[in-house]
Amino acid sequence: MSKGLGVVHFYIIIYIYFGRMEEIEFIKRLYDLKSMQSFDSRFPDAEGDIWQHTVNNDDYPLCWVFEDERFQLQNGSDELYLKFLCEIFHPTVRVEKGYWKEFLAEVNRLLKNDGYEFYPAEKISNRDVYGWRIFQPEENKMFIPYSQRNEKAIKEKKIKFTIKRSARHQIYQLLERYNDIYQETSETGWCYNISTSDEVFKDMRQFYTPKYFNKQKQYVKTNSLQDFIYSSSPYCVIDAIEFFEKYNRSNDFETQINEILKLNEFALKLDNGKILNTLDSPIKNTMLASIQEAGLKELFQEANTYYEDGNLKIAVEKLWDAFERLKSYYSPTLDKKKSIDRIICDMSGNKAPYKELFEEEFRELTTIGNNFRIRHHEMTKTDIEDNRHYDYFYKRCLSLISVAIQYLDNGKGPMKSSIKSLEKNE
Repeated sequence: MSKGLGVVHFYIIIYIYFGRMEEIEFIKRLYDLKSMQSFDSRFPDAEGDIWQHTVNNDDYPLCWVFEDERFQLQNGSDELYLKFLCEIFHPTVRVEKGYWKEFLAEVNRLLKNDGYEFYPAEKISNRDVYGWRIFQPEENKMFIPYSQRNEKAIKEKKIKFTIKRSARHQIYQLLERYNDIYQETSETGWCYNISTSDEVFKDMRQFYTPKYFNKQKQYVKTNSLQDFIYSSSPYCVIDAIEFFEKYNRSNDFETQINEILKLNEFALKLDNGKILNTLDSPIKNTMLASIQEAGLKELFQEANTYYEDGNLKIAVEKLWDAFERLKSYYSPTLDKKKSIDRIICDMSGNKAPYKELFEEEFRELTTIGNNFRIRHHEMTKTDIEDNRHYDYFYKRCLSLISVAIQYLDNGKGPMKSSIKSLEKNE
């Protein structure tokens, strides 16, 4: 909106969903148009029909595809709709110099009302490829910074690393770039300026007093971001990165800090507000992105969250629930046994040695679930008293599931409820 000479002008920005591609080429990325019905009797399939009305005559209305029943975007599954939306923001499709980031942020805001969100699942030519996942709000969950989450492992030297001065310099320069100044108002109405670093130090003080090594090698209090980043514990520097991300979730902070970590060969990655060890993180974003059934994806995410928080008992329980849900993936079209058979057949390529291998692993994991107290309410089963055993069960089950999900026919998975929020005018 602009104002001039008493006249108010409104500008409407239209975002073309097929981006820099031809509309029909975009749709073909997701649908086999030659196998789909034509609504125009002059053409044998949907491809000819759509070409006639979007290219030759160009008489279809804008965004007609969302109401065309052949594509099931209005009345189909959430999974199908989310897959379509993700494709809109694919690097091959989107116009990089356009308004795609603003539209992505707004779509994400609406999706969260229905319990989903987009996230950077992988990269192509250093550009984010987005997947969808279950939105897990953390408003009521206290954030624990890296040094405190991993305090025991750090003391036992299971986690040990240093940050060179050159890397600290790069981190500090990036944090300063995002160290915004903004105004707040006190309860008495007094306005004052506050910086992102002020907020970060305030967050840290919930857990410890920020300190640094001064020139006399004394570990003393500080309110200086520069002193803290250059001369504090490396684990506290990681805390600062996590807290800075809290105030910079709508920009490229995560991408840029990960570039610095990668450049300096740290096996660490900032992901959704937390620094993770890329060697130990059991569930990768790309793995999560390949799951197109919402219930299975939700259990996977919950298992991963509990695992990262060190709650191996609940992590194993959630992962075993995911394993059981995986077995019935093709229900109700197929019963549970036939659903498992189909999954194994696809995994093995119908080759006998691999088929026997995967059949045995499905049986073994089922036996573990039947004999050990995976679920806390199963009182008659063998107790698991050692966290290392929980870790073994978790990684063994995850190993099978992570392979199986790559072979699932996502076009034939179960259908769920439809999303309404994006269809509403706000």
